[in-house]
Amino acid sequence: METYATHSLSPDEWRLVTTLREVPVSALKTRVNALVEALLELAREPRCPEHQADGVPCQSVHANCDQCAQVTRMLESLEAMQLQMRGFPGA
Repeated sequence: METYATHSLSPDEWRLVTTLREVPVSALKTRVNALVEALLELAREPRCPEHQADGVPCQSVHANCDQCAQVTRMLESLEAMQLQMRGFPGA
């Protein structure tokens, strides 16, 4: 049984939900949903597995650690790919 909650969504949030719903049911949709969920988890709680000098894992979205840098590079690659698909080859 599915349960539904009512929350106000911004136009950007509504566009994201609508776009995800428009993807046809397939293995690709399953992978896209899993990837989006993983990406949002990283954005919501970016935790570096490395302990800092005080022994506590880093929980700052502004830290410049290897994990944060790697996620940023992946996002930049996706953005460049999107621009190329839209006809901007130099991006």
